[in-house]
Amino acid sequence: MITPLELGHDTFGDISADADGQPVPAPEVLRQVVEQGVLADEVGLAFLGLGEHHRADFSITAPDVVLATLAGKTERIRLGSAVTVLSSDDPIRVYERFATLDALSHGRAEVILGRGSFTESFGLFGFDLGDYEVLFNEKLDLFVALLDEQPVTWSGTTRPPLKDQPVYPPTESGRLTTWIGVGGTPQSVLRAVHYRLPMMLAIIGGPPLQFVPYADFYRENLEKDGAEPLPVGMHSPGYVAETDEQAREELYDHWMAQRNQIGSERGWPPATRNEFLQAAGPEGALYVGSPETVARKIARNAAALGVSRFDMKYANGAMRHDQLMRCIELYGTQVAPLVHDMMA
Repeated sequence: MITPLELGHDTFGDISADADGQPVPAPEVLRQVVEQGVLADEVGLAFLGLGEHHRADFSITAPDVVLATLAGKTERIRLGSAVTVLSSDDPIRVYERFATLDALSHGRAEVILGRGSFTESFGLFGFDLGDYEVLFNEKLDLFVALLDEQPVTWSGTTRPPLKDQPVYPPTESGRLTTWIGVGGTPQSVLRAVHYRLPMMLAIIGGPPLQFVPYADFYRENLEKDGAEPLPVGMHSPGYVAETDEQAREELYDHWMAQRNQIGSERGWPPATRNEFLQAAGPEGALYVGSPETVARKIARNAAALGVSRFDMKYANGAMRHDQLMRCIELYGTQVAPLVHDMMA
């Protein structure tokens, strides 16, 4: 492990519910996300990642704008995307936005680049899903070329070529912190190796330990290429409450509703309570329970994968703002210290 394990958290700005169970308007949800980020900074969490989506059940379409607001309200927490859907964006504009965020946050900006698990941005911004592979590959290639902060010469099929083109603003450190999100294919791992980018594993289903070979494959290929070791992180959904029973009871209906909504769009069969319990159990990808239960699961899986950061996607469906705030508080003040003690 390159550094001691850091604990971060992610949200997509899921449309929350009020005390009567009614949906909260998206503008208010965005303000709630800012409050949640401020609390996360206060309780010492290492990172806040905001996911980009363009659909009714998630409020965040412009993560960098929300993160810029948080830059002025926080002091220590690093601020980034989770993920930026690079395939349907412009690499230069993404770089400029996050380099600007880096300046406003005094060097705390990060960007996690990925394809995302939703595709609504393609049609919205006029891209053909048939170009899925070439869009991501070429745009990633251009983005990485920008990280050296030197004039860029580049050509491809998705945009006009560049010739000795400077891009602004430069960062104070000389390099924007950039990860690549990986869902678990050897090709994606090798892409991260090729571009010398830290790898964030998106582990949202199945046993987390099945991703150990991917983490090992990444490290082995970096070494084979003569590259220095780079961080590996993992992202998974979760929810923390005072007890296991309370956490599962508060999460269950929202998890089921969200799982079945997405499943209906993708042709999955309806979820069952047993599926939830398996995901929430010791071998599943859902980190739900008391601080001790969640900490034990994080410590076990983080050690097995050799990761340097664990990010928990703490908002799952239409949960109340006060529940999410308490989850963040417990995660920062109780889960994180327990994890560090267990891994010492």
